[in-house]
Amino acid sequence: MADMLYLFLFCLFFAAVCNGREHSAPSVAYVSYDINRHDYTIVDSTEPGNFVAKGVFRNEVNTTGWSLLEVSTSESYSDDVQAYAAGLVEGYLTADFIKMQWYNTIEGYCDKPYTAYCTRLQAYLQQNLDWMNRMISKSKADPYWNQVKLYLLQVSGVSSGYFYPQVHVIGQPTTKLDPMGMYFMQISGDLEDLEGALHKPTKSHVLGSGSCSALVKLLPGAKDLFVSHDTWSSYMSMLRVLKKYDLPFHDSQGKIVPAQTMSFSSYPGSVMSGDDYYLLSSGLVSMETTIGNSNDTLWSYIHPTESVPEGIRSMVANRIARTGKEWVDAFAHFNSGTYNNEWMVVDYKQFVPGRTDLTGVLYVLEQIPGLIEYEDLTPLLMKQTYWPSYNVPYFDKVFNMSGMPDMVEKYGDWFTWDKTPRALIFGRDHHRVVDLDSMIKLMRYNDFTHDPLSRCNCTPPYSAENAISARCDLNPASGSYPISALGHRSHGGTDMKVTSAGLFQAHTFVTVSGPTSDQQPPFQWSTADFADECPHAGHPDIFNFDPIQFDGTVNYKPYPLYKPEHKGIH
Repeated sequence: MADMLYLFLFCLFFAAVCNGREHSAPSVAYVSYDINRHDYTIVDSTEPGNFVAKGVFRNEVNTTGWSLLEVSTSESYSDDVQAYAAGLVEGYLTADFIKMQWYNTIEGYCDKPYTAYCTRLQAYLQQNLDWMNRMISKSKADPYWNQVKLYLLQVSGVSSGYFYPQVHVIGQPTTKLDPMGMYFMQISGDLEDLEGALHKPTKSHVLGSGSCSALVKLLPGAKDLFVSHDTWSSYMSMLRVLKKYDLPFHDSQGKIVPAQTMSFSSYPGSVMSGDDYYLLSSGLVSMETTIGNSNDTLWSYIHPTESVPEGIRSMVANRIARTGKEWVDAFAHFNSGTYNNEWMVVDYKQFVPGRTDLTGVLYVLEQIPGLIEYEDLTPLLMKQTYWPSYNVPYFDKVFNMSGMPDMVEKYGDWFTWDKTPRALIFGRDHHRVVDLDSMIKLMRYNDFTHDPLSRCNCTPPYSAENAISARCDLNPASGSYPISALGHRSHGGTDMKVTSAGLFQAHTFVTVSGPTSDQQPPFQWSTADFADECPHAGHPDIFNFDPIQFDGTVNYKPYPLYKPEHKGIH
C-alpha cells in the first residue's frame, strides 16, 4: 500500500514538473445546502442558486512557487453552516495538495501502532478537544467560544471535502474531530512544545534553530510603514498556498465580525497561516516569530484543559479584534504554552503618515508556558524607526523565565536579544530601507560568506543560518559547528511577505516563494544531498521565482520593480 501511495504521489509530482512554468486555469467549486435535510452538496464550475460557499483554486506552484485559494461564504446562512461549507470547498479543491503535504510533512510521525509518545500525544489532543467541546456546549452566548466552534467546524469541513464524495455528510456537522486526522495538520507549530511536555524520546527541534524573521519598518519622515515576514522552516514544507477567506461570521450582537476578510500565507489542509502572517479587514496585520522554551520546568504548565491551542487563539483574535489591544487581550485567554511565539500586531488605522507621536500602532506579545506578556511598543518603534523579531524574547521576564540566560552562559551572545547575528544585521541595515524594493532586499538578504556578522566559531568560519533569510543547505556537511542550528540541513527562509500602508488599503502584500537566491544560487531539489531523506512531492525542482502581488484573488500580479543585484545591500 505504501509503495502504491508513493507511486501515485511521484506521478503527481512528475506531472507537475513536466508542466514547466505554464499558467494553470483556476478550478471553481460551490457548496449548496438543503436546509431541510441538512445536506451539503459540492458542485463543480456551474454556479447553483443560493450557494453557501464558493472556492476558487489555482495551481501556480511551477510559475510562482505558490498556489492560490479564495473561499467566500454567504451571510444568508448561519455561521455554523458557513464555517463547515468553507472548509468543505477548500478540502475538495485542494485534496491533491493536502495528500502531498501530509506525505511530505506528517506521514511517519505517528504511524500505527502508536509508540508510547504518540499514545500520550493522542490522549492529550483528545482530552483537549473534549474540553473545548464542553466549553462550546456550555458557553453558547460567548463570542470567544463561538469562534472556537467555527474554527473546529471549518476543520471538520476540510476533512469532509478531502474525502468527498466518498464521505457525504447529511445532518449537523460535528466539532468532535479525530485528533490524528485533519486536525493534526493544524497543530504542527504546537508539536515542538508538546514533544517536550510529553517526553518524546527524540526531539524534532534542532538546538538554536531559527523560525522566522520579521521587521516593522518606519520609513524616513514617517512617510510609510512596512510590515514584513520571512518564514523559516524545513524545505519539506514548501508546498504553499496563498489564501483569502471572506467569511461573514457574526458577533454576539448579530453584527459582522471585524475581520470578515483575511489574506495570509498558508499550507494545504491548514485553516490558519502557521507562518504566521495575516492581513485583516479590521485594519490589523498580525504576524509572529517563534521564541520557544528552553526551561524544562515550564512544561508543567501545559495541560489538556483550560487550554486552547495557539493556532485557534490566533484565529479567534484575528476575527474579533478591532485594535491591537483587543487582539492581545483575546489571544491571552487560555494560554496553551505551545507554539510559543512573539506576536506583533500592527494597526494601520492608527498610522498617520508624517506623525511620530502615535500610540496603538504596534503591540508586541510574547508567550511561554505559564506566562503571556504584552505592551504597546509604538513609542519605541517611532523612536528607533524599526522593530525587528528573530526568535529571541524581548521582555526580560519572558527571556529569563524561558531559560535563555542558561543558553547564553553555555553558548554565548548568539542567544542574546541584542547581540545575536540577526539583531546586529537588522540594526546595521534597516536604515537602508527607503522603499519597498530595498525592504524586500533586506528581508531576502543572505551574504553569509562575506558578511562579518554571519561569522561564527565554526569550520568554515561562517554559517548561512546567520542571515535575515537562512540557507542552511549551503553550509558544508563536512563543517564543524558549536550548535546544530548552524550546520548543514534542510532548513532556511522559505518565503518573504511584505505590505505597506498603500498596499494594505488594497488588501495586498508582495511575496516571494522559496529560499533566497539574491546573493546565493537558487535551491534545487535535484542537486540537494538530502533530497532522498526529505519528501517533497508536488514541489518544483528549482526555486527561483520573482515576487508577486497577492490581492486576495487567484489573479495575482507580478511585482516588476525588484531586481536583486546579487552582491548584497552594502
